[in-house]
Amino acid sequence: MGRTIGNFIRREWLLLLSLVGMVATSCYLKVLPAYTPKELVPIFLLFSLFIVIKGVENSNLLLKTAATLEHGSFLPLKLVLITFVLSMIVTIDVALVTMLPIVLALKVKQKENLTILVALTAHVGAALTPFGTPQNLFIYSFYNVDTTAFIQAIAPFSLGMLAIFLIASFFIKLTSDVSATREELPVHKTLAFSYLFLLVVVVLAVLRILPVWVALSSMLFALLFDQKSLKIDYALLLTFLAFLGLTGNIKMMIGGMIHHPGHIFTLSSVMSQFISNVPTTLLLNKFTTQWEALLWGTNVGGFGSLMAALANLITYKIYISYSDGKHTGRFVFKFVAAGYLAFAIGFALFFSIQYF
Repeated sequence: MGRTIGNFIRREWLLLLSLVGMVATSCYLKVLPAYTPKELVPIFLLFSLFIVIKGVENSNLLLKTAATLEHGSFLPLKLVLITFVLSMIVTIDVALVTMLPIVLALKVKQKENLTILVALTAHVGAALTPFGTPQNLFIYSFYNVDTTAFIQAIAPFSLGMLAIFLIASFFIKLTSDVSATREELPVHKTLAFSYLFLLVVVVLAVLRILPVWVALSSMLFALLFDQKSLKIDYALLLTFLAFLGLTGNIKMMIGGMIHHPGHIFTLSSVMSQFISNVPTTLLLNKFTTQWEALLWGTNVGGFGSLMAALANLITYKIYISYSDGKHTGRFVFKFVAAGYLAFAIGFALFFSIQYF
């Protein structure tokens, strides 16, 4: 029992911290947390996306497609390009869950370097679309940003970092490792195509081409035909709700706005290193109208520490599960070092565009 509680606290500490903060500030203000429809729409869309993505993952379609990457030359280059495109379409978390097991099952010895390269690439690919990361979806929906303006604002970061990672891919020299094996899994075609269709529907709802309520179709389909896809990360959704309540209370307590984009960018990127980029977005979006700086800050802030983004923890967990705990310290050092190098480059990109 004690071990179970300890595991839950270690796994869901952010949720617990959010709830404690929300309850404490509500007691101080003597009010209940308030949620507006504008704030709840991103939560609903995230819920729909999580279900659809889980369904695509369960169909084994992405796993089967990614397995073909091993054949032929220029493997690191192909991994960068596929990860970039995949994270744009199916979000950063699914791109990592799909691509990293493939990387770690490849018959090569340079898996640490490939894992780091793929993980960093997923950040910048997902940054380019309004639905690629949770923080992007919140910013896009909360500020009612035009789709073209959103992509134009973040494209220099996303495409600039992609160019750097493509160049880096040519410096990874691979040697064969015949001891590696990979399990072949059949694709459930009906399930795959059903969820691909639903993914298009939900994405069109996110982009405001279709009304928001059509995203309910993903929930109804899963409830009627594939209840396994309802097994998503509900703790993450609850964390978002708790943070919305907490930030609303903080807004009432201190009020005011932060105006300068450089300050917003710096604050959001640095805060992300300690509480991760999604909570940072939820905390700061009520204090500023500078959505471009917040968008850049939370995406650049996803690089760096393991806590900077949920995607970093996903990468770490997948790597240690496949490596059986071997060389974990070395991997973490290399992953964090590469992340802070990317962080520094992203920092320089923002201020070079802002002031030149």
